[in-house]
Amino acid sequence: MKSAYELAMERLDAADPKGREKLTAEQKKQLADIDQLHKAKLAEREIFLNQQIAAARAEGNAEEYEKLREELRRERTVLEEERENAKNKVRKGK
Repeated sequence: MKSAYELAMERLDAADPKGREKLTAEQKKQLADIDQLHKAKLAEREIFLNQQIAAARAEGNAEEYEKLREELRRERTVLEEERENAKNKVRKGK
């Protein structure tokens, strides 16, 4: 009798006709480096913008507060897209 995990893995293999591509140790290292770099970039932007958000909130400037929160949301989205694009290039061997 197969476990639920084994059955799920079989379905996953069947759904992907090319099979899951194996990553080399170098590719895995590059993917980890990309994650680390983008995590640091995001942390830097969050710290900077959160300070500005806190200042706008303390001043009672609701318009500036909302503008900065929206900017932070956009920054997160852009950095996430950059990270995924970089990781896809590594996965494809480019």
